[in-house]
Amino acid sequence: MKTVFLMGDSIRMGYDRYVRDALVDEAAVGEDGIARGSYTVRGDEYFLDGHFPGNPIVPGVIQCEMAAQTCCVLFADKVKGSTPLFAGINKVRFRRQVKPGERIDFECTPVREVGPFCFAKVRGSVNGSVCVEGE
Repeated sequence: MKTVFLMGDSIRMGYDRYVRDALVDEAAVGEDGIARGSYTVRGDEYFLDGHFPGNPIVPGVIQCEMAAQTCCVLFADKVKGSTPLFAGINKVRFRRQVKPGERIDFECTPVREVGPFCFAKVRGSVNGSVCVEGE
């Protein structure tokens, strides 16, 4: 597996304005063409503030962004020199809560490309238990 993204590379990759918003610790595309990435929830992230008091849970929109950032490595060469945008999500389901101390592992499988648009299926899991999936 060739690693193409490590935490802190978001500015170089060009898909995130601030390193603080890099929501994957690492991501790579395997020889099978599937991108795999991960993020360990530390517990001090800004997105946990108030979500929910006394019971911090990673918001679904943040899980979607983590998946999108993992997908970026699939299309890094295609979007080089431009700013890739997250245009939409379909069939997203949240299957379990994600808590501080847990590591989310993502798999992003390319589906198709239509003009400048790239489509992928994503699945995020914690210890093998699916927490988020969609297209």
